[in-house]
Amino acid sequence: MKKKNITKRSRSHNINKPDDISIDDKSENDAAIAKQAIALHYNEESQSNPIPKVTATGQNDIAEEILKLAREHGIPIHEDPDLAVLLSQLELYEEIPEALYRVVAEVLAFAYIAAGKAPKGFKS
Repeated sequence: MKKKNITKRSRSHNINKPDDISIDDKSENDAAIAKQAIALHYNEESQSNPIPKVTATGQNDIAEEILKLAREHGIPIHEDPDLAVLLSQLELYEEIPEALYRVVAEVLAFAYIAAGKAPKGFKS
């Protein structure tokens, strides 16, 4: 995977699927405090491509809108500033890189628990 530089940008996309998750970051950048949010989508039913993808990312007002939509649709919100910085480097609909599989799996586990669900094939 090629390295990407962190850049300031805002992107938005509607969140409307129950398998989405928003990651919230309240971090400092230069002199101002910027709020950042990233939405991921994971479809465990997809046999061909079950890798989570970035479906929305934004800062400040756009981040607030992403979080508002997540709350309206009952999508779990997980705060992780470091992960938000890494995921904000990805393009819309880009799959998460293999280096982030484990940490994103932990976030997805949080989302399942928060929603009172268990992943397909999970045995407690």
